[in-house]
Amino acid sequence: MSESLTADLWNDITGIYAAILEHPFVTGLTDGTLPGDAFAYYVVQDALYLRDYAKTLAIVAGKAPDTAGTEMFARHAAEIITVERVLHDSLMGELGLDPATMDEEQPAPTTLAYTSYLLATALSGSYAEGVGVVLPCYWIYHEVGRELLRRGSPNVQYQKWIDTYADDQYGDVVRSVLDVADGLGGQLGPAERALVGRHFRTTSQYEWMFWDAGYRQERWPVG
Repeated sequence: MSESLTADLWNDITGIYAAILEHPFVTGLTDGTLPGDAFAYYVVQDALYLRDYAKTLAIVAGKAPDTAGTEMFARHAAEIITVERVLHDSLMGELGLDPATMDEEQPAPTTLAYTSYLLATALSGSYAEGVGVVLPCYWIYHEVGRELLRRGSPNVQYQKWIDTYADDQYGDVVRSVLDVADGLGGQLGPAERALVGRHFRTTSQYEWMFWDAGYRQERWPVG
């Protein structure tokens, strides 16, 4: 076990991250082969996902043992509602979708499963578990954004998405959460550290599943 919790966490998901980079949804963002209707589906589901992700961050903020942690996660929850909403509304407009109809949309199976896991873990678990369960969404998106920025995209909407998550300011946000995780690492016993790792790995798998659901435009099987 290394001294750094985040190093241990990332080392455990290198295979998952490699699979994400190889997924046709992700590769399609840069080579232009991703169908526009799959991206539109993803944008809608991502907007629904972020509503519950913001709620999860607010729960984590409430469990923080210090005011710095409470302020940071509460601020991130608020920024998702404002900053990310701007991105989604902009993309929806360009994709011919009406943001005003979002309240009529329903989460797909993977979206609901992912957000349910986030909320249940944050509510029932410790502060460290909450940090572990929300960390992949921060971290993997930034790493994917940085990698795709290097490749570039011929599609204006896809490039806008890439630029958002590759942005240095967003990188600063991610590093602030990584610092919190590493600060917690030295305080955790083996059992809780393993539990944090399990949550981190699970939501990393959900990240792959979320892009896969977008590519397949996943629907409920009946009804």
